[in-house]
Amino acid sequence: MQLSIQGKGIGKGHPVFIVAELSANHNQDFNMAVKAIKVAKEAGADAVKFQTYTPDTMTIDANGKEFVIRHPVWGGQTLYQLYKKAYTPWSWFRELKKVADDIDIMLFSTAFDKTAVDLLEGLNVPMHKIASFELVDLPLIEYIAKTKKPLILSTGMATVKEIREALDAARGAGAKEVLLLKCVSGYPARPGEMNLRTIPDMERRFNCPIGLSDHTLEMGTSIAAVSLGAVMVEKHFTLSRKKKSPDSFFSIEPQELKELVKNIRIAESSLGRVRYGLTEEEKKSAVFRRSLFAVRDIKKGEGFTEGNVRSIRPACGLRPRYLRAVLNKRAKKDIHKGAPLTWDVIGR
Repeated sequence: MQLSIQGKGIGKGHPVFIVAELSANHNQDFNMAVKAIKVAKEAGADAVKFQTYTPDTMTIDANGKEFVIRHPVWGGQTLYQLYKKAYTPWSWFRELKKVADDIDIMLFSTAFDKTAVDLLEGLNVPMHKIASFELVDLPLIEYIAKTKKPLILSTGMATVKEIREALDAARGAGAKEVLLLKCVSGYPARPGEMNLRTIPDMERRFNCPIGLSDHTLEMGTSIAAVSLGAVMVEKHFTLSRKKKSPDSFFSIEPQELKELVKNIRIAESSLGRVRYGLTEEEKKSAVFRRSLFAVRDIKKGEGFTEGNVRSIRPACGLRPRYLRAVLNKRAKKDIHKGAPLTWDVIGR
């Protein structure tokens, strides 16, 4: 179960794929978007992700109560007003893709309608993504799936039935490589609501690779997800939370992204494989295990007792498990204090 994107594998046995999600954090400033791509590359991200919509492809310009947002940060405006501030101008995408290609970082985007899919296909993006809120839009999923490119489905708010329906729609329309992202659609999300133990269950239940779309402000959530089998981590990213944008309040900054990448690489290296016995480093330490030593001078013919034989460090003598077999036997020859016990000095 894995994806192959531009020769890079995503799945078990491959490095965790780290996505810096720029979303609305360019503040509709092209130069800021370009800088963010370059900073994401410097921080070690594998890809940078945008969102492809306009206010008119996302919703309608209406101010009825159904369209007014209730949220501590976004509240007090309509959906149309928010998306007008947040969207990425479509005229940017070709140049942004070239910037990313030139520095060897993948660029892809979340499409929110068919026209966005067509735009991204015209740029030959390496993969597509469906946002959590669009997971129930099965016709959109089917339209993207027909591109035959790897497809990432974010699952915030979704029930098992809804995830299954989305997967079936994608696979039925031709998607061969699908990855699910565990996600909590809270902004920011609280670590206590992440329920990351769902990740291995999702892998078993849906038979596809699982990643994490992490809306928390902490790094520990992503690290924990990697330890539970997440093969992709997506994190919202901003050049500075001081530069206010619609999404900056739940995004991490460049140094935090760099630390996230570093710690994910440490975590995946530490997970390793199932293994028992000595590692190469432990072979150097094994000499300091315990073994049986004479802790007093012992004369030839004298019996071994708990007073003259002990299990101590280092590991030059018989293993401690032989202590009972040695006690009450007699020394074959004189043994000096500090000498390791070996079978050739032990008589009957």
